[in-house]
Amino acid sequence: MFVDEATISVKAGNGGNGCRSFERMRGKRYGRPNGGDGGRGGNVVIAADNNKQTLIQFRYKKHFVATSGLHGSSNNKHGRNGQDCLIQVPPGTIIRDADTGRILRDLCTSGERVVIARGGAGGKGNSVGHDACAGEIGEEKTIILELKLVADVGIIGYPNAGKSTLLSKISSARPRIADFPFTTKNPMLGVARVGSFSFVVADIPGLIEGAHKGRGLGDRFLRHIERTRLLLHLVDMAAVDGRDPKESYLSLNEELKLYSTLLGEKKQIVVANKMDLPRAQELFRTFRIDDALKIFAISALTGKGIKTLLKGIAAELRASEDQI
Repeated sequence: MFVDEATISVKAGNGGNGCRSFERMRGKRYGRPNGGDGGRGGNVVIAADNNKQTLIQFRYKKHFVATSGLHGSSNNKHGRNGQDCLIQVPPGTIIRDADTGRILRDLCTSGERVVIARGGAGGKGNSVGHDACAGEIGEEKTIILELKLVADVGIIGYPNAGKSTLLSKISSARPRIADFPFTTKNPMLGVARVGSFSFVVADIPGLIEGAHKGRGLGDRFLRHIERTRLLLHLVDMAAVDGRDPKESYLSLNEELKLYSTLLGEKKQIVVANKMDLPRAQELFRTFRIDDALKIFAISALTGKGIKTLLKGIAAELRASEDQI
């Protein structure tokens, strides 16, 4: 199951109390103070890990607590520090404060980590000049985790355009494929290779009119292509569902613009799919959007034109790397 949003509560450890203690000295009621400091409370740390691909773990566990520091003791013994609580999430996870909605951190790459709740400082033991004091309370927060997939290429298109079939042809991913709309209900990732060059492809569930407003969960799907370097705009050129290919292309681009200006301006490769059907060849002759726009004609079902498409994708990605 693919889960891309979760709300959890985190609690850092409390600091241990400082100790109030005095040396035993013959002939004196109170000897020198020798109370040790309390230990620091453990932090709650969130780290991005490539081995995680979804937030499904947070459907079953929603409370995370670090251990508290131990109290100080006599003979100037320092209390043991509390252990940190480590939470691992997929790269691309955004951490928000549930109360304010403010973004606390965006963990884009594997290995990034952030202390999301700090443990309380340990209390000071008694010494010359001051008395022992209690440890501080650890921070406690409710946070929202939002996952935006990190992929090089995002495949977009209306339902039943052939996105899952294409992903299965260019990668080892095995999405569910059927001849009815909305077969894909969750984003899927696959790795495509052109010679020694490889890139990550994300298959986004079919979008519909009003996707930018959340219709058909469109807003949740659209956020997964915000990080992609390139969009693969798949058009059902055979109009199997009765949708005019040109209108489909223009309508979906409008949804991208309405959701995000940045998304609307993202580089696209237009792919005319289902070219194995006679109807597609007929409509392709009248599919003119921009004379400068190169359109790749393929059949995801038969594999025709896919090698040329992959070379075109690799060339665009290499070109974008050169511009960085």
